[in-house]
Amino acid sequence: MTNSVRKVAAAAAVAVLGAALAGCGGGAGAPAAGREARMGTPAASASGSASASASAAGSPAASPQAGAPAKPPTMAPGPNGLAPVFERAKQQTDKTVALTFDADMTSDQGPRAAGGEHFDNPALISALRTLKVPSTIFMTGRWAEEYPDQAKSIGTDPNFEIANHSYSHHAFTSPCYGLPVLDTAAARADVDRAFAAFRQAGAVNTVPYFRFPGGCYDDQSLRALSTAGVTAVQWDVVSGDAFAKDPVAVAEQVLAGVKPGSVVVMHCTRSAAPVTEEAVRRIVPELRKRGYRFVKVSELIGK
Repeated sequence: MTNSVRKVAAAAAVAVLGAALAGCGGGAGAPAAGREARMGTPAASASGSASASASAAGSPAASPQAGAPAKPPTMAPGPNGLAPVFERAKQQTDKTVALTFDADMTSDQGPRAAGGEHFDNPALISALRTLKVPSTIFMTGRWAEEYPDQAKSIGTDPNFEIANHSYSHHAFTSPCYGLPVLDTAAARADVDRAFAAFRQAGAVNTVPYFRFPGGCYDDQSLRALSTAGVTAVQWDVVSGDAFAKDPVAVAEQVLAGVKPGSVVVMHCTRSAAPVTEEAVRRIVPELRKRGYRFVKVSELIGK
């Protein structure tokens, strides 16, 4: 293989890896099929049917633990009972914004963690605490298993809420940035397994929200979630922090995209998003200067 071919192959490999992580924030929307499935009544409290589904599934909405938020707001089911999807607050005059962070770790990355790769980012969490930024962490169950002390620390801190990002970080539909794909039954079980991992770690500030790995979904994916009592949460602002090396560029991209009611997707994964903390330290004071107030996703959904 010539040097030029090697360089092209290497670049392609990096692009695939970047897309898999950036897929969590790789676009402002979802596949067309998923868009058609959008949304029941926005900003509704958990409905009776959703509560019943949650009880059947054993999700946090069914039996909140001591210290957990009381009945976090969810949305009413979408068309044909599909799980609802939230992207941005309908109340778009209030200058609120939710910074969300995907704590990604796939089910097969244990050896990489054992070899010293860091899928956590304690400095980012510390910065959010210091800056007093309420945040929603979309955590995979595998991440909670790898870092149980951090999962508990985040999940018992009232500054944060933990939402479900699946157990395995495998895709719920295909194609999705090359991620392995779960069938309907496995997808539903993957959601439950993540909530179980949070409980096992001792996290109590969990909310009935779910973010699709890669942000990829369709009607079948939403049908798989329909009995889980969760609201699927997407975003309208992509930070571009995945594999970024320039925190200024990440901050500028966020600042250019934020509007009242926005949901920003970022990452809490040191090895794959190394400049997120520094970007956040630039983003927060500037948005506050512009009159924005930081809130958790639960507050946006509750508007």
